[in-house]
Amino acid sequence: MGHIDAHVHVWTDDLARYPLAEGFPAEQMQPPTFTADELLGHARPCGVDRVVLIQMSFYGFDNRYMLDTIAQQPDVFRGVAIVDHTDPRLGQVLAQLRAGGVRGLRVYQLAGGDAAPLDAPEYEALCALAGEAGMAVCPLIDVSLLPAAGAAAARFPGTTFVIDHLARIGAGRPIDPDEVEALCALARHPNCCVKVSAFYALGTGKAPYDDLAPMVRRVWETFGAERMLWATDCPYQVQSETYADSVALVRDGLPFLSEADRAAILEGTAARLFFTP
Repeated sequence: MGHIDAHVHVWTDDLARYPLAEGFPAEQMQPPTFTADELLGHARPCGVDRVVLIQMSFYGFDNRYMLDTIAQQPDVFRGVAIVDHTDPRLGQVLAQLRAGGVRGLRVYQLAGGDAAPLDAPEYEALCALAGEAGMAVCPLIDVSLLPAAGAAAARFPGTTFVIDHLARIGAGRPIDPDEVEALCALARHPNCCVKVSAFYALGTGKAPYDDLAPMVRRVWETFGAERMLWATDCPYQVQSETYADSVALVRDGLPFLSEADRAAILEGTAARLFFTP
C-alpha cells in the first residue's frame, strides 16, 4: 500500500450541522474548509492513500465531523479524538470512539497553558483506559513538559505515547541541541514514538528542510524508524509550502535512512499504531 499521513485536520463550513465550540469564532477557520476531498487532492498524487485525522480544536469534544469523515471512507481514515479526561464515563466514551475508527487521544501539553502535566493524577484514567482500548495518547507538547510525558509512559507501559511534531523543537526559534536531547531521552521508554511532522513550522520552514536533518537523524538514532511516523499537519503544510515538499524530505532526502527505514516512517509505524483492527 501507499504512504500514511499520520496527522491531518479536516473541517467544514457547515456550522449548522457541525457548530464550533464556545470561544472559537468562524473567522479562525483558515482556510474556510478543509474537507476529505480537498485533502486527498493533495495526498493521492504524492502516493498517500491513508490518513490519520486529528480532531480540530475548533470543535472541542464534539468529534462528530471527524467521525463522519471516517465513516464515509473507513479504509482510508482513522482518527485521534479530543475527550474530556475527567468524564466519569470515559471508558464508555473511548469504546464508542474506537468503534468509530478512533485509535488515539489528543492532549495539549503546552508550556504556559493551564493543563496539568501528563503524569498528574487527573490524567491517570485517560492514560490507563487508552491502553486498555488500544488507543495511543498523542500529546501536542513543549519540551519543558517532556519529562512528565516520560513519567507517564513509565507508569503506563501498556499505553503508547506519540509525541506530535518533534515536540515543536525549532518552532519560531533556532533548533536547540539540548531540546533535541530532551526529546531523545524519551526513547528509553519503548512505548514512546515521535511524529516527524509539521516541517513548514520548524526551523526555517522552507523546503527542502535540510536544516531539520540533524534533528531527525538524532531522533532516528535513538528511537529507530519503527517508532517514527511521518505527517504533514495539513492544511497548514500547504498554506506556505506544498504537500510534495513534506513527503520528499523522508522519501528522497535524509541519506542516512535505509529503504526499510523510509518504509517504516512513511507507512509501517502508522499502520501498526492506527490501522490495526
